[in-house]
Amino acid sequence: MVDDVVLSFNRQLKREAGKLETVAYRVEAGSSKVDGALRRVSDIEKKFPPLENGANVVADQSKKLLARLDEVDRKVHDITASQEILKTRILSLEDQARQLSMIPEAKVDAVIPIKRDKAMASLTDTELSALEMLASEGPKTAPEIKEHVKLSREHTARLMKKLYEEGYLERDANKIPFRYSIKKEMEKLLKKPEGGQA
Repeated sequence: MVDDVVLSFNRQLKREAGKLETVAYRVEAGSSKVDGALRRVSDIEKKFPPLENGANVVADQSKKLLARLDEVDRKVHDITASQEILKTRILSLEDQARQLSMIPEAKVDAVIPIKRDKAMASLTDTELSALEMLASEGPKTAPEIKEHVKLSREHTARLMKKLYEEGYLERDANKIPFRYSIKKEMEKLLKKPEGGQA
């Protein structure tokens, strides 16, 4: 009977030992899971400082951006105020211009007319001929004019230079030979009949 009790007790002990092994295995598994979790928590904690730094940088940039936006806002306000001032001034100037346009113009006596013979008195026949040619045919170079006035190339060049320097002609110096054209007021005088008025 004692043997049976011992056997029964042994079997119970084995069962309990098996259970204890299972519990120990589970505890070990749980412990390794806890260790893994702790490592992950540690890794996450290591990542926090860079995240905090990034958040600080973003916060600083946001502050700077807000400051710039405030500055832009002020500038826009200043520009708007300046535009209003300009608008007021323009309206004022337009009113003044309107008032001035309503003032009757003062009568101006006509300028004493210039007589053709006085304007041409100092010119030789050759010079007058060259001027009349330019008035009727338009701009020409000295070589083109020399055929008309029957002078040498040098004489014609000197003649044209003299007429230009005395204010009868205009000269286009962009190309050589120079191209001469008669001034508008001289052209009007040349087109008037002898003894006529400008």
